[in-house]
Amino acid sequence: MFQRLFGGGSSSEAESPAPASESATADTVTIRRIASQLGQLPMEQRRSIAGFAYVLSRAAHADLHISPEEVAFMERTVQEVTGLPEAQAVLVVEIARTQAELMGATEDYLVTREFAAQAPEDERLQLLRLAFRVGAADDTITAEEVAELNQIGKELGFTAAEVDAVRLEFRDQLSAIQAMRAAREA
Repeated sequence: MFQRLFGGGSSSEAESPAPASESATADTVTIRRIASQLGQLPMEQRRSIAGFAYVLSRAAHADLHISPEEVAFMERTVQEVTGLPEAQAVLVVEIARTQAELMGATEDYLVTREFAAQAPEDERLQLLRLAFRVGAADDTITAEEVAELNQIGKELGFTAAEVDAVRLEFRDQLSAIQAMRAAREA
């Protein structure tokens, strides 16, 4: 999974100039900032990693708080999925987290749309599942997180039914379900 975006390209790919339509001015502030820390990688790979990490941070910040569990999950996930060394994965997540906290709605749609435009469906679906896992990292997905995850799913190009199917996988972590179960037990 994610090999097309995160797998190493040939050295000719890494050295060839980007087409004019892919100039740095077209990138969001978030993509440029994270990509600058990954200078040895081809530009397409840098953009993909930046978008991937930002969408995870966006999911974590949906309730306006990013817990230590969410940060730890994002760092492990970025390292495992992208193959970055731990130090770079930590740096990428920190930048993405800071950008999500500072830029929020300004960047959310743009970054997610950019990632969706370059990723095939299976990679977008994997990212959506991982975004739900970020929300569930502290064992509860709040209503605010669900709303943001629904929006992320839509921006990644999924129908409401497809997003609902992913959300169903996390039903035990949904705060509304947890509250109903607690009320029944009381």
